[in-house]
Amino acid sequence: MTEVLFNGLAGRLEGRYHQSDKPGAPIALILHPHPQYGGTMNNKVVYTLFSCFEKLGFSVLRFNFRSVGRSQGEFEDGPGELSDATIALDWLQSVNPEARQCWIAGYSFGAWIGLQLLMRRPDINNFIAVSPPANEKDFSFLAPCPTSGLIIQGGADEIVSPQSVATLARRLNTQRSVDVDFALLEEADHMYNNHLVDLFKITGNYVIEAVKKKAPQKKRRGRRKKIEMQEEEPLMLEDDSQENDADNFDDMSEE
Repeated sequence: MTEVLFNGLAGRLEGRYHQSDKPGAPIALILHPHPQYGGTMNNKVVYTLFSCFEKLGFSVLRFNFRSVGRSQGEFEDGPGELSDATIALDWLQSVNPEARQCWIAGYSFGAWIGLQLLMRRPDINNFIAVSPPANEKDFSFLAPCPTSGLIIQGGADEIVSPQSVATLARRLNTQRSVDVDFALLEEADHMYNNHLVDLFKITGNYVIEAVKKKAPQKKRRGRRKKIEMQEEEPLMLEDDSQENDADNFDDMSEE
């Protein structure tokens, strides 16, 4: 994993990047929760998503929104952070011009930003939204939702209402040509304490199946074989001790 810096509209943005060794590997951008409640790219849920995509052979980037960590600028509660995500995706695509697929994944505030980015970028093939704050933010812009995806929600979430997220998922599934899966971890709180492995497995299994469906026809046989080999091995989180900045994970009280 490599530390990266790239220029945003409000100044430098700080990120962590994993480059796949597979030619044409798909790419994924991971967005962190609310900066004003301690959200950073080192959040445990964000790192779980990052690790999952890395293990599945993606080139993957997570980064700090403006005003967080070494990223410059001031918090804007939406517009500025959407600009940051747009530039981060541009950077990720610039270093992976042959990528076969493009994914966006976000947690809480990051899910809200990620779904807005989804509406502006037809090159995004699929999404993962973890605990999208449907009880606080307006998601009416998803009309129609341009691609299928997965929404994950904790049933014991004390910040994001599980009912509001389930309603959002049902609404999106009324649209034609879109299939939005909804996974409820009934005992998980907002931070997914004691449920990060469950989050990893749900995300990984969804990504594996979605990559199969979107694999180019002429490469389908070889790609399918590789994916099936991955499915035979249980998805497991890496030991945090292997991660250089694992000790910096946030113990966040809200977002």
